Amino acid sequence: MNDVRDKIAVREEICEIGRRMYNREFVAANDGNISVRISDDEIWTTPTGVSKGFMTPDMLVQVDLAGNVVSGTLQPSSEIKMHLRVYKERPDMFSVCHAHPITATAFAVTGIPMDKPFMAESVVIVGEVPIAPYATTGTDAVAESVAPYLKDHNAVLLANHGALTYGRTLTEAFYRMEALENAAKIYLAVKQLGTPRLISGADLDALAAIRDSLGFTGALPRNIDTRL
Repeated sequence: MNDVRDKIAVREEICEIGRRMYNREFVAANDGNISVRISDDEIWTTPTGVSKGFMTPDMLVQVDLAGNVVSGTLQPSSEIKMHLRVYKERPDMFSVCHAHPITATAFAVTGIPMDKPFMAESVVIVGEVPIAPYATTGTDAVAESVAPYLKDHNAVLLANHGALTYGRTLTEAFYRMEALENAAKIYLAVKQLGTPRLISGADLDALAAIRDSLGFTGALPRNIDTRL
């Protein structure tokens, strides 16, 4: 992706995913941020102070892997530090989404990790989702708080804050955010309705094989108990 056309396409895709995040109520006001790494030292990211539902490609900011602004008239989100840490720890990832999806964020606020294999699609697409310790938004502490979880997970809940997902493409990163929120809604309904059995044994092994075939990595949800 080194020609002008590809860079324009990447910026347009970021704006489209921003609109989807806004329309799905994963973000409100100017919440959330998105980035795409298109080369070893070139990242396009969303600006600070702009609603993700109303971005245009000219608003986006280009930064290098040190976080220095290379081009753009606006400033990148202060959460770019968290994105840069993902790219440092996971060179196989090329896109990052940070949002505040309502149900998944409620789990982050109550301190409940999504680490049980209760839904097949969640096991395959998202995997185990831990909760990173609380850190003040916009500071280096946020990047430090998620760092221990990045290599072995593809999604992290941020205590009292929101959710972080990443992928090999922006679509994959967004789908993980979408799947995480969907699973959180189902988990909440399950807790209200009863205690169904978790996926275990050979069935869980089969889902792990599907994940492997799709090239997904990361920890599987744990099945310590047979019920939620």
